[in-house]
Amino acid sequence: MSSAWLRELPLPLRGAVLGAALAGLGGGVLGLIIGLSAYPPTAWFAIFELGAPAAALGGLAGLAAGAIVSLSKRGA
Repeated sequence: MSSAWLRELPLPLRGAVLGAALAGLGGGVLGLIIGLSAYPPTAWFAIFELGAPAAALGGLAGLAAGAIVSLSKRGA
């Protein structure tokens, strides 16, 4: 899979996409681990229960970081 589409995005949006993907993946893995240790039959739900909020927060953090970098490049 090519990452050319990602390079074409504006920097703040690129940060939001990467932040959401990385944080969502981490939250999903953590949700799976916690769900399997708490109650295995519903572990699949814990993936979404932790992964979705983590992705949202990661997207917001990536958007903020991308905006800061974009503004600092523009000012320089």
